[in-house]
Amino acid sequence: MINQIKQKEAASAAESLGVAIRRMNFRYILFMHAFLLLLMSSCAVSKKPAVYTVERLSEPVEINADWNKEPWNSVKALDVDKYMGQEPDHKPEVQAKVTYDQEAVYIIFRVKDQYVRCMIDEYQGPVSRDSCVEFFFTPGTDISKGYFNLEVNCGGTAVFKFQKVAKDGQTKIPKAAFDKIEIAHSLPRIVTPEIEDPVTWTVEYRLPIEILKQYYEVVPPAPGVEWKANFYKIASESSHPHWLTWSFVDNPEPRFHLPEFFGTLKFQ
Repeated sequence: MINQIKQKEAASAAESLGVAIRRMNFRYILFMHAFLLLLMSSCAVSKKPAVYTVERLSEPVEINADWNKEPWNSVKALDVDKYMGQEPDHKPEVQAKVTYDQEAVYIIFRVKDQYVRCMIDEYQGPVSRDSCVEFFFTPGTDISKGYFNLEVNCGGTAVFKFQKVAKDGQTKIPKAAFDKIEIAHSLPRIVTPEIEDPVTWTVEYRLPIEILKQYYEVVPPAPGVEWKANFYKIASESSHPHWLTWSFVDNPEPRFHLPEFFGTLKFQ
């Protein structure tokens, strides 16, 4: 009789233990499911057009390619972290900051990079072959009227054009107008051979609004004004080529001249 009672107690304990284990397993499965969903959500690429708030310049800024100075220390950065084409085996960490005053827009890029090259030193030359940062923008919201592309390699050499239609009807901005843009860069004008080790470089410039008005009916930056834009990082002929964007571009092959995917700059 005692043995039967002990057997029943043992069976009951085993059943209770089994129920507890099943509950624990179920809770663990629920936890892992929620964790994986959270992880996937955090890693997912946002396909919504990016938005960045541009604050008005609070004090004069010296154009010297120094990321760690005022007013930049007080300005939020945007991330150029989405890639076009196949995922690159080298993906530099790229950030940019934007501010403005009545006369100009100010932009600084910081690139934590590797495999850096810079061989183009002629204005309007193919700087995108080099380690290069790019700002494509419509100084308003109507992209059908055209857009500008300002491309600057890590040595400070630039391409500056106005595109009436993507890659068609383009107008090269004359050198005399471009020279009104104050540019600073942290690396030498020529970088060869390629720097294979990790290196951080910066490009900073002051873009006067006045030089845009010959090509586009500019909506001057002011609180409430919006511009359409995208920021890019490229190094098409480095040993580790890549094509990175700020606002997601839904195209299977690398192509930056797609203004329909521009994000929005909101001036405050």
